[in-house]
Amino acid sequence: MPRSTDDLLARLLGALERELPAAVELRHRLHARPELGHAEEQTARAVAEQLPVPAARAAGTGRLARVGPDAEPAIAVRAELDGLPVRERTGASFRATGDTMHACGHDVHMAALVALTRAAHALGAALPAPLLAVFQPSEEAYPSGAEQLARGELGAVAPAAVVAAHIHPELPWGTVALDEGTVNASCDAVEITVRGEPSHGAYPHHGRDPVLALAHIVVALHAQAARRIDPLHPAVLTVGVLEGGPAENVIPASARARAALRAYRPADRSVLREMVSEVVAGIAAAHGCEGSVQLTPGEPALQNDAAVVAMARQLLPGAGLAPTGAWRSCGSDDFAFFGALAPIAIGFVGLDGAPGFQRRPLHHPEMIPPDSAVAAVARAQAVLYVAAASALSAAGHGKDP
Repeated sequence: MPRSTDDLLARLLGALERELPAAVELRHRLHARPELGHAEEQTARAVAEQLPVPAARAAGTGRLARVGPDAEPAIAVRAELDGLPVRERTGASFRATGDTMHACGHDVHMAALVALTRAAHALGAALPAPLLAVFQPSEEAYPSGAEQLARGELGAVAPAAVVAAHIHPELPWGTVALDEGTVNASCDAVEITVRGEPSHGAYPHHGRDPVLALAHIVVALHAQAARRIDPLHPAVLTVGVLEGGPAENVIPASARARAALRAYRPADRSVLREMVSEVVAGIAAAHGCEGSVQLTPGEPALQNDAAVVAMARQLLPGAGLAPTGAWRSCGSDDFAFFGALAPIAIGFVGLDGAPGFQRRPLHHPEMIPPDSAVAAVARAQAVLYVAAASALSAAGHGKDP
């Protein structure tokens, strides 16, 4: 690794340290007033007010801010603006009081990226490539903010690479999971509707029961997923919503379910989609009902760039972080859409064992990263930015860091 790469990272981290106290305060404000996807007006304004340069609107509520040398192309660093429809139970002094919560660390990611952007701006022309801060709307819900950015404003910018860091409560504190290749699954949403014939619950023979049909469909979907996909290929089916009639003694006219389909391989993704349609139609018909499926295609599998990952793993110790062993999950992130624009890489920043952190899964109403996570995420973002710039330089693009 060139000595200049180490020096650049050290200078960037030094500038970053001076920005962290203000970033922690920003994190508190963002956490206390979360907003759902595509409604993050207040969140975006709070972020933009702290940036060292004017931010341009993108994908509705999103923001793009560019700092560094007047050159092309830029390295984009992503953070997410939106919260989740979860009522918070953390007890934190800066907790949200409504029915929306930052239960996935987006408040930490945003505050960290603001700090990194300010630090990079302080270095100015000494940076090896422009840093494009991407504050993305609607990571948690459709329509995907990342997909809209990739097809719109970010696609027009044509970044050289896109990187991100995301907290994770299952990984050890002080570590970052960074692996090449597929690290997250694709995800599609399906809505299943079964239509039958309503009847009084005491006279089921006068109707056709869509609730019973749907119950068999749910069981069959899980069984068939385990039989259609190679057990050595990561794939998950989850039914998260079941809705039927309004009363316990009424056979309703219809019943509905919503499910998520996840897979690492495009071929397996297609198999899951086809399987759902076959099972719903067949089992509904066997119960004298009609079944239909509405598919909402989601993000593709997320594939980390090998060159950026290799460089970032070398740089992590210089930021006081260590790479974990191989780690992948069937989680999904619409960050994967940026892979259609440029090489991408995401690192997962560990929280387990952090001082004051009570381990809870992502999206849990008691999941609250400690303030020290802001620094950890910002350092990981800095590493990934420098790694992407260095990898591009090695490939013959941009100036030598």
